[in-house]
Amino acid sequence: MDVSVLPLGKQKPALSFRHFPSTWQAVLWRNWGIIPLPRLAKMLGCSQEKLLQAGEQLGLEPDDSLCELWLKRGYQTIIRQNWHLLSYEQLLLALDWSAEKLEYILREDDFLWTKMGNFKPQLTPPQYAELDELQLAKTGKLKKWRLETTATLPERQEKPFDFLHASYNEKLSLPEPDGGLRLIYSYSALYGDPLLDEAADPYPEQLLADYAASGINAVWMQAVLYSLVPWFGQSEYSKDCEKRLQNLQKLVRRLQKHGLKLILYINEPRAMPEAFFKLHPAWRGAVSKSNPDLYALCTSNPEVLDMLSKGLEELFRKVPELGGVLCITMSENLTNCFSKTPPAEQPDCPLCARRSPQEVIVEILQAIEQGVHKASPQAEVIAWSWGWAPDWDEELLAAFPPNVKLQMVSETHLETHCCGGIRGSVSDYSISKPGPGPTFVRLAEKARKQGIPLIAKVQLNNTWENSATPYIPVPGLVEEHLGNLRNLGVKDFMVSWTLGGYPGGNLPLLSISKEELLQQKFGAAAGEILKACSFFDQAFRHFPLNGTAQLYTAPQNYGPANLLFTQETGYKATMVGFPYDDISTWTGHDFYPGQRFEEAFGKLSELWQVGMNVLQNARQIMPAEKLPAYEDLWRVAQASSCHFLSTWLQIMFVRRRKIGDRAGMLTALQGELEQCALLLELCRLDSRIGFEASNHYYYNENTLLEKILNCQQLIRELQ
Repeated sequence: MDVSVLPLGKQKPALSFRHFPSTWQAVLWRNWGIIPLPRLAKMLGCSQEKLLQAGEQLGLEPDDSLCELWLKRGYQTIIRQNWHLLSYEQLLLALDWSAEKLEYILREDDFLWTKMGNFKPQLTPPQYAELDELQLAKTGKLKKWRLETTATLPERQEKPFDFLHASYNEKLSLPEPDGGLRLIYSYSALYGDPLLDEAADPYPEQLLADYAASGINAVWMQAVLYSLVPWFGQSEYSKDCEKRLQNLQKLVRRLQKHGLKLILYINEPRAMPEAFFKLHPAWRGAVSKSNPDLYALCTSNPEVLDMLSKGLEELFRKVPELGGVLCITMSENLTNCFSKTPPAEQPDCPLCARRSPQEVIVEILQAIEQGVHKASPQAEVIAWSWGWAPDWDEELLAAFPPNVKLQMVSETHLETHCCGGIRGSVSDYSISKPGPGPTFVRLAEKARKQGIPLIAKVQLNNTWENSATPYIPVPGLVEEHLGNLRNLGVKDFMVSWTLGGYPGGNLPLLSISKEELLQQKFGAAAGEILKACSFFDQAFRHFPLNGTAQLYTAPQNYGPANLLFTQETGYKATMVGFPYDDISTWTGHDFYPGQRFEEAFGKLSELWQVGMNVLQNARQIMPAEKLPAYEDLWRVAQASSCHFLSTWLQIMFVRRRKIGDRAGMLTALQGELEQCALLLELCRLDSRIGFEASNHYYYNENTLLEKILNCQQLIRELQ
């Protein structure tokens, strides 16, 4: 097994998990029921019989019935939970992947390598070993505790991934669509290479029906052009392109039956490894700052643009039912020599160093537009302004290609006043701070004068402020944002990035008011539900937000699942990957003082609980036929509460640890135990809790049970 193609980065020693008697038992605990027993045995170097006995010693009952689903739809969870436990060789055994596939997933599956921290921890691959007397005694206590704890949990109503087969059509009465774009990402699609495996259907039939019923008329999916058509010639990079193309053709035709069109999200031309340029040496442009083996394809070379345009033309001729393309030109992936170059610098490319970024972007958009529309004149070509610099974005609009739509994040540069009035600004992904921001308002006016069609990118159901629930029940904030945009004449919306694709929740607010929505869902109890949600609205406004640091790195997406340590780990929090205990990064590299940051989450959590109390009382007047909708809202609101309150407690714990306040640390740990227990119950009732399409499950039952073990271990050490 050659793992030399896999990245290592600047390695550090892996974390240790002392709440297990041995490291190999941690592997067993985290992978039980997720990795098939034969593979687990091979990974740990023992027989299946010994493994079954070891599982029984921990109170684990054998059940591999969901392993296939986890391996297809939860591989990010598997990679993340084993990042500090398994070697690359063991990970490949667990997943049954080649090293090349893992390398592709780390590179292309929504920045997974970045989420992992851009390095693989150093570790000794754990292997099964007979337990000594002390370990056996600890294992016996662990089994007794597990059996006692799980016996108190409610009977499981849903297993992981059950939501894939459920209908969430709320049977609401909505007005006729106004013709505006309503673009969403699948609630359950895999991000990395969704068209390669037809069985891993990114758009189940029921989901499509639910989208159509909720007023959605378009869905988007990530794609890499060379994986669909060999636009730069036949090579290993376009392996299986025909298979993907066939699956794409089938998908768009299924979507059409529901009145939905498919928009491909493309960042092109894609950066390529150094080996690629043996085929096209003249195409090599600027090197990637984060991965020195990747180079941009220089679009100042006319041949690159010509081939790119022809590649898109070929794609749309082969799949004429495609609805269009959406592209980002100055961020996300390295797609041209300027796209990852800091604003004050020129790219290290001799052709582009003499040019401006706006010139290069306009040429790329022209090439994309011409290729798409030559084959399919009716298809959408959408340019997303993400990453455009304010000192030249208006010049770019002045030269904007015809027949291209402009998409902008609504809330960018909106001023925030958090943590006692500290001024910051929104970058993206905010529901707590309703937009639009000044950048959107400024460019929208310019676009309108030039006749450029405008699309607002918003988040209606959830954001990285909390992506572990299908929606955040703050209809007042969502309605405020939509109303502000409509006052500017906006009627076209992209309503989610990879998160927020749930076909319900706040989506109907695109068509009806919050009062109408709650009246239809809760009948005579609508007034009390509205009162509860108004407290959620008030609470959520306290979310401390400046840029993306809090969104990406603070613990609110993982909630109680994030482990705690009595000593500082020294690890830096990663982008929606590992929060660790890195409060400096959580606060935006100390942009917010720790005490004020803690107080903000405290206010959020306390006000949210007021809303929960009102919501609980509303049950007494809930019409019987409305109880399913009420139970749905209760579980989602309670899970949100767990995530916000746990974030408050983790901030409290880390800050008390820094000053040696053992009593404060113990208080935080006791609170974490309560939140874990509550979230465990909710996960048994609702398979949506803890899931997000591009990160898969943030946790499962064993993850949360492990956090309880972790807290109990720390409590013993501190008492």
